[in-house]
Amino acid sequence: MPKYKRILLKISGEMLCGPNGFGLHSPTLQRLADELKQLNQIGIEVAVVVGGGNIFRGMKQGKAHAIGRASSDYMGMLATCINALALQETLENKGIETRVQTALKISELAEPYIRRRALRHLQKTRIVIFAAGTGNPYFTTDTAAALRAMEIQADILLKATKVDGVYNKDPLKNKTSKKFNQLKYIEVLNKEIKVMDSTAITLCMDNKMPLVIFNLHQKGNIIRIVKGEKLGTLIC
Repeated sequence: MPKYKRILLKISGEMLCGPNGFGLHSPTLQRLADELKQLNQIGIEVAVVVGGGNIFRGMKQGKAHAIGRASSDYMGMLATCINALALQETLENKGIETRVQTALKISELAEPYIRRRALRHLQKTRIVIFAAGTGNPYFTTDTAAALRAMEIQADILLKATKVDGVYNKDPLKNKTSKKFNQLKYIEVLNKEIKVMDSTAITLCMDNKMPLVIFNLHQKGNIIRIVKGEKLGTLIC
């Protein structure tokens, strides 16, 4: 019996580019879609928030090209829409009904974000992909994920990363790094642990939304977490 009935999965754009470092990596999209299909087939209600860093990273690239923060953030939002459409197409090719909802109005491509409509899609076991962040500059897709998780009343927020949890040092660079199995939100803020931006962490803390940081590259991790297995780092 699954522990969680409704989840929100946050995927950064970097997770979709695979080893290429840029753009979309088809094998990565296919593997992700297969895992989401598994969840769908056992009746888990799945919502996804996608980032856009594999195409355009607002703050970093905007500054490099002398583009103002607001404009570069909007460009990043458009990048998330590209990723959302790619994931939708991949899922639907596998027979999974999927809807993309965007915080920016792009009616020719996707539905506008409407909370009640999103809830209805989830109740019908359609996968819902939220794109364009919150629709506002100066807010990250991490914050969008936290916000959407509250709005759809998700049981848990899952953030996919390249490592299997939160460490006191970068585990990819430091072999002596120590993993935290569980943290409190206030510890993440006080220790300035960069798992999500502080706005997202505060929003989760204020609304008691549990968060799991886990490794997406290890096949089957999402479904294992949904079934109640203790993986990654739980922040609550």
